[in-house]
Amino acid sequence: MNIVTWNVNSIRAREERVLAWLDANSPDVLCLQELKGTEDVFPLAAVQERGYEVAIFGQPTYNGVAILSKHPLEDVHRSFGDDVDDSHSRFIAATIQGIRVMNGYFPNGGDIESDKYVYKLAWLERLTTYLGQYDMNDPLLLCGDFNIAPSELDTALAEEREGSVLFNDTVRGWFGDMLAKGFTDTFRHLHPDEVQYSWWDYRQLSFPKNTGMRIDHILVTDVLKDRLQRVWIDRNERKGKRPSDHVPVLAEFSD
Repeated sequence: MNIVTWNVNSIRAREERVLAWLDANSPDVLCLQELKGTEDVFPLAAVQERGYEVAIFGQPTYNGVAILSKHPLEDVHRSFGDDVDDSHSRFIAATIQGIRVMNGYFPNGGDIESDKYVYKLAWLERLTTYLGQYDMNDPLLLCGDFNIAPSELDTALAEEREGSVLFNDTVRGWFGDMLAKGFTDTFRHLHPDEVQYSWWDYRQLSFPKNTGMRIDHILVTDVLKDRLQRVWIDRNERKGKRPSDHVPVLAEFSD
């Protein structure tokens, strides 16, 4: 089974690219983030024609997540189901072939001194609480745009970016806590020393200069780690006309 995470930075702007990518790669599961639209702007019919079931948690203009699957989507959750008043559509989960797939568009945080960063930290705490309902011995997969670079290997310009909302002790600590609880960073597990990025700013020639960050992740519990065959980042998807600033990250698991 192939499971993919991809922040498309507007499904309306990237529709042709997403459909072409599906035609070329045909993954079992594709988790999308930053749809920037509700279900009415999602190319639902075109995706269904390609054999996918779709669960969408959209929002006008901002945020939005979706799970596309060639297998039945069961027990779909949208948001964390807690009592927090939050209008952001950032999290969706479904069970697919026995795997609990959780897809998140994690808050960026804006500036370290801003209310947006306070929201980011609170959102991470809410996610931690949500994850507490699951048994870490079960097949769990948490993926998405985390807006967190876990280590210096995962960001160019590490010294310059230190202390930013994407790269500081607090968010790295949260990521480390996830690993301590029993999740494995699939890319780093198979590529312990490799420098690859999944996001490049549109500005300052970031992609040609390769001053990117690895902030899109697929984390799994041990039962899935034992089935992990391959993980790769589709850097080529950042090329061409009107790409997203993120590229797909793919993980392949044995049956």
